[in-house]
Amino acid sequence: PAPGSGGQFGAATAGSAAFAAGMNLRKALAELATGDPNSPLYGDDPELVTFGGGNIAVDNRAEPLDRLVARAAPDGVYVEGSITPAADARDYSQHTYGAHFAEVGVDPDTGEVRLRRMFGVFAAGRILNAKTAMSQITGGMIWGVGTALHEYNEVDPRYGSFIAQDLAGYHVPAHADIADLSAMFLDEVDDKANPMGIKGVGELGIAGAGAAIANAVYNACGARIREYPLKPEKVLAALP
Repeated sequence: PAPGSGGQFGAATAGSAAFAAGMNLRKALAELATGDPNSPLYGDDPELVTFGGGNIAVDNRAEPLDRLVARAAPDGVYVEGSITPAADARDYSQHTYGAHFAEVGVDPDTGEVRLRRMFGVFAAGRILNAKTAMSQITGGMIWGVGTALHEYNEVDPRYGSFIAQDLAGYHVPAHADIADLSAMFLDEVDDKANPMGIKGVGELGIAGAGAAIANAVYNACGARIREYPLKPEKVLAALP
């Protein structure tokens, strides 16, 4: 962050590189504080420095990180981190995994599909922030429902632009479309992925959501549809 902006100091990288850069950044900040005569940490051992609540501290002496950086390093603190692949990197899969379960109702007269229940189970290594990770996963699942059942936009062949320009013409799921949706993470630490045992959550929630809904439609009425969205006219045409 810019001097005086507060917030957290971290590295916007992933996996083990993030771990290495994060450790280097902590070391650089610790040495900055213990080497600054104007810091209450001056002269302390950098190995004893702790971080928390936006502060850098040794025992009961502390200073806000943004104040330290603004005073001692006004141009910012920069570090680099690197790591080489482990020797067994080709021997183990380091992906995240998930399973989606969906129940739908299909009207055989109109072809309308309604989601009744949806549940997801995911293995994504050690979860560092349960709240944001769950929001990411369930948001992806809802996005997958929209992809499977609602979202579609024609392209104007004359100009190459999308016809629907707002949410009045582009249908995304509303509260009434998501009646019962939940998810859970398996308790997992992937020691093959990186030293922290973490993996990315990213788009894991959406990856299989649409396929689960399409399979549920098939199990409900026998209509096998392989193109999104599963519009009523497609369902009616595919009914056995």
